Amino acid sequence: MSSTSRYPVAIIGSGNIGTDLMIKIIRDDGPLAVAAMVGIDPTSDGLARARRFGVTTTADGVDGLLALPEFDDIELIFDATSAGAHRANWGSLESTGKRMLDLTPASIGPFCVPVVNLDEHLDAPNLNMVTCGGQATVPIVAAVSQIAPVSYAEIISSISSKSAGPGTRANIDEFTETTTTALQEVGGATRGKAVMILNPADPPILMRNTVYCLVDGDVDHAAIEESIIEMVGRVTEYVPGYRLKQRVQFETFSAEKPLHIPETGKFTGTRVTTMLEVTGAAHYLPAYAGNLDIMTSAAKATAERIAAHFTHPAGVTP
Repeated sequence: MSSTSRYPVAIIGSGNIGTDLMIKIIRDDGPLAVAAMVGIDPTSDGLARARRFGVTTTADGVDGLLALPEFDDIELIFDATSAGAHRANWGSLESTGKRMLDLTPASIGPFCVPVVNLDEHLDAPNLNMVTCGGQATVPIVAAVSQIAPVSYAEIISSISSKSAGPGTRANIDEFTETTTTALQEVGGATRGKAVMILNPADPPILMRNTVYCLVDGDVDHAAIEESIIEMVGRVTEYVPGYRLKQRVQFETFSAEKPLHIPETGKFTGTRVTTMLEVTGAAHYLPAYAGNLDIMTSAAKATAERIAAHFTHPAGVTP
């Protein structure tokens, strides 16, 4: 695709996530073109790399973005900062009419997990990419929900502490709240819970996710496993390092031997356990930082679908 026909985007945030996203877009001959990168530290590696790629940069934050000559041509803006910064950035940019993809857990706009609900929100002015844990686990809960009602979903995301920068550490409360809500609103669970673990192991571990779903009554184990495997394949199309760690596990609880849940009492039905691993593509971040890679990959896939929607309405869903 020629540069003149590509969909111009800007990236706010010149840290690990913003830089990895920029490199992914630049290396791919897709519909997107990075027109500008915005930071607040003029000495950041992200801004330096952007300049080497010929991308316009500013270290004056959103005010600097608004002042750029390229701003009028920009169609979409990625925000790769923090939840608090995104709220301020949206306050400055909302009136401009520019679309935003929020890679923070600020939860201003509707939640988006590309393989589950992207087509429902193509026209949203501010689309939230949930969290790394949400991008990894919500598709699994949705896959189970397609076969049988999920009364409860609990996910545990374990990531290397070396892949958790200041933004991730500052947003842990928002991570758990946003992911929990997405398990319900997007995944379809009646109740949900999210847990994040920062693992200090050295060498660093890959991102691991465990998804527990409680399904009431008798269910078709084979149909649920097939639905999960199909969903994993769809996520892998834009996150190649995403995979099942082992086969889906099923445990049945009868009326004679129920599962005791402190909040709700006795549960009879099936517990579905799915274990996932995410290896990063190592474009800019190390391979163990799958938690960051899945966010940039999901955001890129979402932006490409939005670009196709507005330039070619019959565009292909990611």
